[in-house]
Amino acid sequence: MLVNRSNKRKQPPEQVSELTTNRLSVYLRCLNELDAAGIQTISSQGLATQFHLNAAQIRKDLAYFGEFGVRGVGYYVKELRRHLRKILGLDRRLRVVIIGAGNLGLALADYPGFRQEGFEIVGLFDAANEKIGHESRGGVPIHDIKALRSVAARERLDIAVIAVPAPHAQPVADLVVAAGIKAILNFSPGALVIPEGVKLKSVDLTVSLESLSFYLAQGDLDA
Repeated sequence: MLVNRSNKRKQPPEQVSELTTNRLSVYLRCLNELDAAGIQTISSQGLATQFHLNAAQIRKDLAYFGEFGVRGVGYYVKELRRHLRKILGLDRRLRVVIIGAGNLGLALADYPGFRQEGFEIVGLFDAANEKIGHESRGGVPIHDIKALRSVAARERLDIAVIAVPAPHAQPVADLVVAAGIKAILNFSPGALVIPEGVKLKSVDLTVSLESLSFYLAQGDLDA
């Protein structure tokens, strides 16, 4: 059920689960599509039906942060999109560096979607002399990893992406922490030890592929 239009923002609880913030990102992408299509309003049920979501979950997640709906109308797409961007911290430019100028690092550096969503790739870092001083195809400069601390101080970096082989991941993470960067996205396999006050999110592509392999194997067993 929708509330009268007040758009009252409130302070979220101290611990909003990561699952909730992940769903907010999904809602934002859905709203981006609706906005691009010129749709001005939508109900929680309409949003759920169109994008295969759960209407009750949408209302519950949004209720952590305020009242955004209009009784009899639904949500104003542009307005809710603006609120979600602010809640997710996307109403400002976030400065990102990528550690590791291999195939994955270079591909991430040149991905246009990051800039569209407010993430500015400031630079790549590597230890290989033959890479330092060059640029990605998209023009992102490759720096010496030894310069990370000075670049972080100068550029006020927000996020570091680690895309190096597993044996080097922990030493690189230690350099990132020492440089004062408070958020890390890790693409290297294995667990990293990170101190309190630094947020770590890991994406292990091998684990995801193995999970898919498991479901395929189960299908074969059922056949």
